[in-house]
Amino acid sequence: MSNDIITVQDTSDKQRRIAAVLGGFCLFLSTIEYMIPKPLPFMRIGIANLPLMLALDIFSLQGFALLICIKVLGQALITGTLFSYIFLFSLAGTVASALAMYLLRRLLGPGLISFIGVGSIGALLSNLSQIVLAWVFVFGSSARLIMPPFLAAGLITGIVLGAFCEYFTARSAWYKAMIRKQ
Repeated sequence: MSNDIITVQDTSDKQRRIAAVLGGFCLFLSTIEYMIPKPLPFMRIGIANLPLMLALDIFSLQGFALLICIKVLGQALITGTLFSYIFLFSLAGTVASALAMYLLRRLLGPGLISFIGVGSIGALLSNLSQIVLAWVFVFGSSARLIMPPFLAAGLITGIVLGAFCEYFTARSAWYKAMIRKQ
């Protein structure tokens, strides 16, 4: 077990509570996001990714993967899309973006890549994976028509969510305490 990050195997009640809180926050934000009208069924703003972004510097890959599963499955249960193609879009988008964000943050570190950077890249990869799925399963070659506005919207929301994370982490005593405990 690394001393640098919180792992799922760590038996500390406090650390398990952190995972539960971030998972619950994902589900809460998924519910809010579900109520926002969408131009396409699989297009979302991505606010449910905020807890994932906050967890980048706190959890090990295993703990982060658990949080991804909680988010994707919980979101599908909340929206009633568990057995639909929309679940596949959500799963692909979340996994592609979350793993890219995690790897970038681990490889480059907070000093070289900000939350704005990882949020932007995560949003673009999420949208690209969903466009590929839309191309294959739903729209065919017409999916290229939704690509520019879809990617532009993703870039904007990635920047906004990243900026929010930068603001939050700079001012949050909770977050600073989590980082100090590593």
